[in-house]
Amino acid sequence: MAEPRQKRTRDPVETREAILRAARTLLAKDGPEAISLSEVAHLAGVNRGTAYQHFKTRENLIEATADGVSEQMFRAVFGDPETIGERQVEDVDIADTTDRLVNFAMDNPELGRIWLLQLLSSPDPTADPFWREYEGSLERFASTDNSREGVDAEVLSVIMLASAFLWPVWARSHAHGEEERRALAHRFSQEFLRLSMYGSVQPDRYPQVAERLGRKVAKPAKLRAVGK
Repeated sequence: MAEPRQKRTRDPVETREAILRAARTLLAKDGPEAISLSEVAHLAGVNRGTAYQHFKTRENLIEATADGVSEQMFRAVFGDPETIGERQVEDVDIADTTDRLVNFAMDNPELGRIWLLQLLSSPDPTADPFWREYEGSLERFASTDNSREGVDAEVLSVIMLASAFLWPVWARSHAHGEEERRALAHRFSQEFLRLSMYGSVQPDRYPQVAERLGRKVAKPAKLRAVGK
């Protein structure tokens, strides 16, 4: 007599990661509005009930997916979040950090898209760990003698990160093969650093702009959570 067939058991951690991978794929492709637990479950190869066991609502799933992307970016660019508090501003290698950011963006354009979409739609962007560390590191740098006077860390962070995640879209549209994409990533890092170090114009050729930037201005308003 044949033995009864044993029911296959799934690893809960592996199942959760499969669901999150599927959610990342759909978020990058269609954005959060198009996400449903049913569609994510289908792509992940699990039934809908299993998906609901891990994530009670689609909002829970989207939030968990975005948090995972933010943590992945954080580790790739800054290292272990547990030890980040031990780092001093003077210890930061600006060129190395720039290269890590640009290479991560080039290798993971879909993750960059997810992160940007979620940050833009968030009622409180400062709650995102990667944004908080990136903008915070520029804020700390701006308070040192190594910085030019009057740096607006928040605005500079938006400019830098938006361009870092837009460049891979351009590169993948125009590059032929991995070697050319690497070359484009290097070009971006170089220009990124040049702008940080020297700016784009000769100040004496634009005295009106130099005068404007030299004026004392009110401290810029920081991002605030909606309703606060």
